[in-house]
Amino acid sequence: MAEVTTKDIMEEFELALVNDEDSVAYRPITTSDISRPGMEMAGFFTYYPAKRIQLIGKTELSFYEQLSEEEQLDRMEQLCTYDTPAVILSRGMEAPQPLINAANEVGLPIFSTEISTTRMSSKLTTYLESKLAPMTALHGVLIDIYGIGVMITGSSGVGKSETALDLVRRGHRLVADDSVEIRQEQDGVLVGRSPELIRHLLEIRGLGIINVMTLFGAGAVRNEKRIGLAIDLEAWDQKKQYDRLGLDEDFMQVFDTGLPKITVPVRPGRNLAVIIEVAAMNFRLKRMGINAAEQFSERLTSVINESDTDND
Repeated sequence: MAEVTTKDIMEEFELALVNDEDSVAYRPITTSDISRPGMEMAGFFTYYPAKRIQLIGKTELSFYEQLSEEEQLDRMEQLCTYDTPAVILSRGMEAPQPLINAANEVGLPIFSTEISTTRMSSKLTTYLESKLAPMTALHGVLIDIYGIGVMITGSSGVGKSETALDLVRRGHRLVADDSVEIRQEQDGVLVGRSPELIRHLLEIRGLGIINVMTLFGAGAVRNEKRIGLAIDLEAWDQKKQYDRLGLDEDFMQVFDTGLPKITVPVRPGRNLAVIIEVAAMNFRLKRMGINAAEQFSERLTSVINESDTDND
């Protein structure tokens, strides 16, 4: 999981720091949840989510202004804790002096933005969910094939990078080679990208390192892609029974997401690029409700039933 600090969001959303920079500490943000402290303004701090960014809008501030001076001081002292990452005031509203004083006491940054409260909450949540998503790295190649992010895995030397090069030549786009950084942005959504060090690079045994963007142009690469399908390349095993109809469904587990997986045996003479290209197109058809294997199975069952009826 990447670390995000309050300074990162200040720079990302061009927030203005309200209190004295010398007295604040840019704290790490550990959750993408945002809190609008309406109940807290009313004095209910029993379940106060102190580790969330506190977003104060016009509603909260209007209620706060109706409180007595003693209540205002009490609310802000309880709102500003050492665990709270930041307080953000929307719509360019001016920060009350009790808030500034309480925040300075604990080194809490107060930001101001001209963006509306709801829009700021939405933008901030989306940004933090992306940055704080669980992340892992897997050995493989990620290619964008007809809009489907295809993760190609397999043992070293099986031909993943060579297949990727052939796919790029056929007009598809490389996302990552050798190492794919995968983050789970939400349930069922996996997004892959390349580590910065090897971005746009492809390693071909005998040739060495090649720069795909330099050779094939900017249209041959992309920085990240949602992963929809995993294809595992394995050396052909005469003793193993491979699925010939495509009725069996297999999955590759990444975090708590089951990624559809196809196992493709590799042996001399097989055009892997074409097979993977067709697999991606067939996967798209299945998502549209067209399953050739099931149609064939139903057709076969129908023929068998008709034959049995004729025999009777």
